[in-house]
Amino acid sequence: MLYICIPAHNEAQTIGVLLWRIRKVFQGFSREYEILVYDDGSTDGTAETLAPYAEVAPLAIMRSETRKGYGTALEALVKEASRRTRYPRRDAMVVMQADFTDQPEQLAEMIKRFEGGADVVVGERSSIAEPSPVRRLRQLAGWALRFSLSVGGVADPFASYRLFRISLLREAIKASAEKSLLTSDGWAANVELLMITLPLARRVEKVTVEPRYDLRPRQSRVSPFRDALAVYRFGRSMSGRKVGLPATPVVLEGGVPGERNSSRRERVQS
Repeated sequence: MLYICIPAHNEAQTIGVLLWRIRKVFQGFSREYEILVYDDGSTDGTAETLAPYAEVAPLAIMRSETRKGYGTALEALVKEASRRTRYPRRDAMVVMQADFTDQPEQLAEMIKRFEGGADVVVGERSSIAEPSPVRRLRQLAGWALRFSLSVGGVADPFASYRLFRISLLREAIKASAEKSLLTSDGWAANVELLMITLPLARRVEKVTVEPRYDLRPRQSRVSPFRDALAVYRFGRSMSGRKVGLPATPVVLEGGVPGERNSSRRERVQS
């Protein structure tokens, strides 16, 4: 099972078409899928737009009556996907945005990497024209983390479009015990989830994704200085932490981990 997890706040203009596009993509796959949407206190008719889709698509809707923030929505989706799965080693969670920034058609490559053995698939945004607030935040956020923590091997630790094997998420939830899994918000929450899962992964792959800011009907909600400050505070709380991609795993003939075999290797790809 693949759980497509979408945090949403006031996305009535796009959420319905996005669900239709996801459904169209999965017509080309034999894998089962379910869409999980966390409606984070929307006031624009997002709930009314979602309702009819729940009758015709594999859709589950979670809702908060008041806005809790991106980090809370992301944690709720992680825990819900973990709760629903029957086969955590075979199933995965994909996080994507509700505003057309993340293109459903790029799911195919992520799923291909997952089915090839990747535990985490990191979508790294291509260098395209970004709205001014996003470009400014990317610059400020990179500076905010530079002297506090390191996510080695990942050029874009802030992006949201990612796939996680659910067994990793379950391990992370278990390790957090009764505490919150994520303590940060906004872009920092994406970095935090990556930092939690990378040490648990045996194989990580990266794919280039092309966000489409030109298709989004609303203005960016990014506030460069406010959001960069949140990233800075997160970095300070994690000061000195270093995580990176796992070492290249090797397999013997027959797929058993062991000594290096020149004819058959698993690689962290980019």
